[in-house]
Amino acid sequence: MFHPRRTLKALLLPLAAGLALTLLPAQSAHAASTLTNPGFESDATGTAAPAGWSTYSAGGQSAASFTESGGRSGSYRLTHYSASAYKVETYQYLSGLTNGTYKLTAWVRSGGGQNSAYLALKNCGSAEQRTDIPVESSGWIRIVASVAVTSNQCTISVNSDARAGNWINVDDLTFTAGSTGLAVKGSDVSSLVKSEAKGGVYKNSSGTTGDALTILKSAGQNYARLKVWVNPADGYNNKTRVLAAAKRVKAQGMKLLVDFHYSDTWADPGVQTKPAAWAGHSYGQLKTDVHHHTYDVLNALKAQGTTADMVQVGNEINGGMLWNEGSTSNWPQLAGLLNSGYDAVKAVDSGTTVALHLAQGGDLAGTRRWFDSAVSNGVKFDVIGLSYYGYWHGTLAAFQTTLDDAASRYGKPVYVAETAYPFRLDSKDPTENIIDLASELVPGYAASTAGQTQWMKDVASIVEAVPNGRGLGIFYWESTWTAVTGNGWDPTDPSSGNGWENQALFGYDAKALPAMAWFSHR
Repeated sequence: MFHPRRTLKALLLPLAAGLALTLLPAQSAHAASTLTNPGFESDATGTAAPAGWSTYSAGGQSAASFTESGGRSGSYRLTHYSASAYKVETYQYLSGLTNGTYKLTAWVRSGGGQNSAYLALKNCGSAEQRTDIPVESSGWIRIVASVAVTSNQCTISVNSDARAGNWINVDDLTFTAGSTGLAVKGSDVSSLVKSEAKGGVYKNSSGTTGDALTILKSAGQNYARLKVWVNPADGYNNKTRVLAAAKRVKAQGMKLLVDFHYSDTWADPGVQTKPAAWAGHSYGQLKTDVHHHTYDVLNALKAQGTTADMVQVGNEINGGMLWNEGSTSNWPQLAGLLNSGYDAVKAVDSGTTVALHLAQGGDLAGTRRWFDSAVSNGVKFDVIGLSYYGYWHGTLAAFQTTLDDAASRYGKPVYVAETAYPFRLDSKDPTENIIDLASELVPGYAASTAGQTQWMKDVASIVEAVPNGRGLGIFYWESTWTAVTGNGWDPTDPSSGNGWENQALFGYDAKALPAMAWFSHR
């Protein structure tokens, strides 16, 4: 993540241009009656009840569901739209199913604004499963849902509870044996230890004060991310502090991701400054520094019984790391540094997953260029992590395209290393928030608790839909970084403030926010 200064924000805006996914195994299942007309190609434009589908509206608004030209792959698509407010459902009932776990896949678009718009799997003998339709009008988004069929039947349903002028498009549905889910549902809690030392308080949604990690775990978080600086000025996020925090993380039953910045301060696409202790070192010495530092921290974690489950060798290393020696302008040297870190991780524990982490999650060309170079230079890695902030890094459709491509092109699992969204725009402390204007928001997602919740659910749906089970999950960035005096952005300045408190998962009243519900995503 980046420093929040407005000047740096201006610099960053142009940038906008080994771990197995553990899911429930799909049971033996097949559809005796498969979806009819899944691409809506059997009907003429304007058909209110497409072949094989039925339409229902308690308010007599069935005409709000119809087919029209402009399909994703064929000539037609299903649309929900009306010039007046409407509630409508388009559904198909399947019977004669073999009991088991099934997965629904659909391609969707939405102009947003609805009270609700979602796909549902219901009347299947188990609890109804829903997936919201993301707000994305510029491109098609693939979403998935899965359900346990226990009564040999299931209803596939497209639902809109919409305001006047709202619309959705749906096309190319499939319903097959399979399951969905996310193995990683985490957040970065690197700010927590310092926050608590400076008087930070955390409460559950009912207002009871408690341990932030316990509150996050209770909400469904199963992974925590901790950054490591080499010798930070404030003494936080160093080896000693990370060891202490790791004990707390593991005591909660969570897994641990360790994020090495290889710096004394923030490392991101705009700055990758060597630690002061490594300044002036030769390239050969830097390779040794990376290995020794990585091994030292991870071996100490292992010795105290808190072995890292995943490790990021570098943080948002689009331009490389340990500049200038490790810049992408010298890929052979960057590859040597990255492999030195990889080798250190595996020397401590061969089962620890090694991730490489880039920013700009919607940048297909940039992501390809970077990882193509990494592969051609022999860089070793197990998974790919991408930061994706919708207000900087492109549309949801661009993000899905990049994520899917990375998983397929390199044959690796992928995850969102960082994302977040504001629940309000004003600041609690004197420091200007990095996102503080309505014009900076993602269209269709308000700066509200509802908007923050919807953003996380929709990003999770896109990760969940990565083909071949390669979508690992998500880390929310800095869930615990509330506005606490002394816990600011600049580790060299005790008076610096926090420009991120409006994107934490705890509100200005210190209570857990509704957006924590995304941790319970399938």
